[in-house]
Amino acid sequence: MDIDVVVFFFLLGVFARLVKSDLRLPEALYETLSIYLLLAIGLKGGIELSKQPMAALAPQVLGCMALGFAIPFGLFPLLRALKLRGVDAAALAAHYGSVSVVTFAVATAALTRQGIAYESHAALWVAVMEAPGLVAGILLARWSQRASSGAATHWGGLAHDVLFGKSVLLLMGGLLIGAVAGEAGTAPIKAVFIDPFKGVLALFLLELGLVAGGRLAEVRRFGAAVLVVGVAVPPVLALAGAGLGLALGLSTGGVAVLATLAASASYIAAPTAMRIAVPEANAALSITAALGITFPFNIVVGIPLYIELARRLTA
Repeated sequence: MDIDVVVFFFLLGVFARLVKSDLRLPEALYETLSIYLLLAIGLKGGIELSKQPMAALAPQVLGCMALGFAIPFGLFPLLRALKLRGVDAAALAAHYGSVSVVTFAVATAALTRQGIAYESHAALWVAVMEAPGLVAGILLARWSQRASSGAATHWGGLAHDVLFGKSVLLLMGGLLIGAVAGEAGTAPIKAVFIDPFKGVLALFLLELGLVAGGRLAEVRRFGAAVLVVGVAVPPVLALAGAGLGLALGLSTGGVAVLATLAASASYIAAPTAMRIAVPEANAALSITAALGITFPFNIVVGIPLYIELARRLTA
């Protein structure tokens, strides 16, 4: 299997944790790398967005938002059938309705390495798919709690935390800066935000490998349900994303990217939003499924599958 070099950094982190190495990245560095990646992805998308007519992108934006909103509603009955509590099922569904920016970055790096073109404004899809799944998950949680609790939901504060949280704000801010400044305007910072991107991504994946490796032991704690969700759900969601990509007339690379986004699960924005909105939910369950199982599955196995799926569907 043709694996991108950045994936090996992730596997190194997993291995280091499994053998109980003392390898650690400083917490401040992890925070810095996450801010860098979110801004860089937004900037690259914004630069390309400056070259596109906005009216032509409206169907893509609406389609991506609708997909992100629909995924939690499709997953919720399955998660309830697996005997999860209503709030746990809603919170976990929200993680899969939202998206993983790092999975997107690995997928686009793999496409570039294989010489497969994709829509240059694909970062816009990431930005607009972050929040709808979180909103849907919160609605499902409130619906499931309606019979047992009369606690009021502070929707204004919740909307602020979802829409202006770190990940959405940095992605949208980078998109806006790139779109306004354009290629010429961002040329002076190209050496900082564009050229070193893959090296920074490799470091970030090393840290995520350490985190994911530490989560593997928790799979046994939650049983077969979390394993089924973490491995079986992403390919099914990838089919939905690929179908939307075909309906929107995307390129082979674009279909692969949208399939990957649909199959990914958020472990940055979603845990924060769910901790605020649904504190009753089991946060360890969601983060174990999203980061401990689905993220490694997508990075090592899923992305090559989704690229091959896109090739076959667009042949």
